[in-house]
Amino acid sequence: MLEEIDWKLLDLLQADARLSNQEMAERVGLSTSSCWRRVKALEEAGVIRAYRAEVDAAKAGLGFHALIHITLARHSREVVERFTAEVMRHDEVLDCFSTTGAMDYHLRVLCADLAAFNAFMEQGLFRIEGIAQVQTHLVLRPIKMRRVLPRP
Repeated sequence: MLEEIDWKLLDLLQADARLSNQEMAERVGLSTSSCWRRVKALEEAGVIRAYRAEVDAAKAGLGFHALIHITLARHSREVVERFTAEVMRHDEVLDCFSTTGAMDYHLRVLCADLAAFNAFMEQGLFRIEGIAQVQTHLVLRPIKMRRVLPRP
């Protein structure tokens, strides 16, 4: 279980991972060595998995955003493994979730344009054996894309 001070550090790092250890320590009221030890412990426990830059997809040339909902024909180990391996192979797939309900998988996909999306669908997704149904929803505009975890 995380302590309040851990959450304060996580809040700071999620807002700006480029903060120095000294700056974080000052903001949360810790010594720099205590702050460093707590952040290191969060990293070692796997709570902090990585440090990355948040990139604006449209400004980086990836303006075509879609959500794809997939139902498998069968749920055998072979079909599921083939599907997940193929999804992992495509960089266009940002997120893939296995869910309950009418659809088995939900993918969030980014491509440069409609032609790139069509190529991804025809050369990638549509060639995976075992897919029974695919529904695609184009994202007109994002309303909320939260990257910061809520506190429990």
